[in-house]
Amino acid sequence: MKIIVPMAGRGSRLRPHTLTIPKPLIPIAGKPIVQRLVEGIADVLEEKIDEIAFIISEDFGAEIEAKLNEVAAGLDAKSTIYYQDKPLGTGHAIMCAKESLQGPAVIAYADTLFKADFKLDKEADAVMWVKKVDNPEAFGVVNLNEEGHITELVEKSKDFVSDLAVIGIYYFKEVAQLKTQLEKVIEENIMHGGEYQINDGIKKMRENGAVFKPGQVDEWMDCGNKHVTVDTNSRMLNFIHKEGKEKLTSDSVKITDSEIIEPCFIGDNVFLKNAKVGPNVSIGDGTVIDNSTIKNSLIQEHAEVKNAKLDKAMIGNFARFDGNFTSISIGDYSVLE
Repeated sequence: MKIIVPMAGRGSRLRPHTLTIPKPLIPIAGKPIVQRLVEGIADVLEEKIDEIAFIISEDFGAEIEAKLNEVAAGLDAKSTIYYQDKPLGTGHAIMCAKESLQGPAVIAYADTLFKADFKLDKEADAVMWVKKVDNPEAFGVVNLNEEGHITELVEKSKDFVSDLAVIGIYYFKEVAQLKTQLEKVIEENIMHGGEYQINDGIKKMRENGAVFKPGQVDEWMDCGNKHVTVDTNSRMLNFIHKEGKEKLTSDSVKITDSEIIEPCFIGDNVFLKNAKVGPNVSIGDGTVIDNSTIKNSLIQEHAEVKNAKLDKAMIGNFARFDGNFTSISIGDYSVLE
């Protein structure tokens, strides 16, 4: 089984946090988004992952590529890196990995996390992972027939079609079928908004008789902007804490006159001094929290926070914040609320 991860976009809606690292490498409860994504997929598949193909921008650099190789190695899988040189849509991104498009595969976009307990129907030609939503007009949704097969895929219809939203994760029993149809999409120059879309390849597969079935997830968590990313971090911390499968607080944390209210992730060599941290807080390695109260927040590595009272905050790597100071340096896309 392969996992194909298109992730060439930098994530402009999450700036400034994505100015130095791409969005899929932002940590959620101590692990990069893309790592939590592929680990979650592996849990649902319940079988060996042979290869993870990452489709990235070439300017991501060697350090990011090395981190992606580590993510694949964590699942004992081969890591393959492909480059998407132009932002020409989801279909184009997938075709950038055409050498890996054979055999059974899952295609998953790296800005979505999920929780699911369904059994994947591997007899279907394809499975589209869906979630029932309250506002289907904001999403692409699927319609089902009496047999439970997907008969229609409609993008953001103002008229009610279904409340089963497509979350951006797909299983293909033979992904070469999708490759063949996407080749035709590109040859025929079928574009929407100047982009080639996976949905047109899926439509051609269905027209050729492929059976698509839904796989409904229990939880769907977005990482598109700061607000939803902080919320996703909180939700993921609660899931992990209840499951008890991951250790969330490092043994190397130094605590002086401080309180931790679970659930929290606290990385290596974090120093808490006269601080109240939690609930729903992630703190990256090497960060110092001094004389501060922090809840429902995500703080990355080697940051320094002093004299602060933070709620629903997101602070990047090597950032410094002192709530008592008035002489500050705030860069592009920064927000103080």
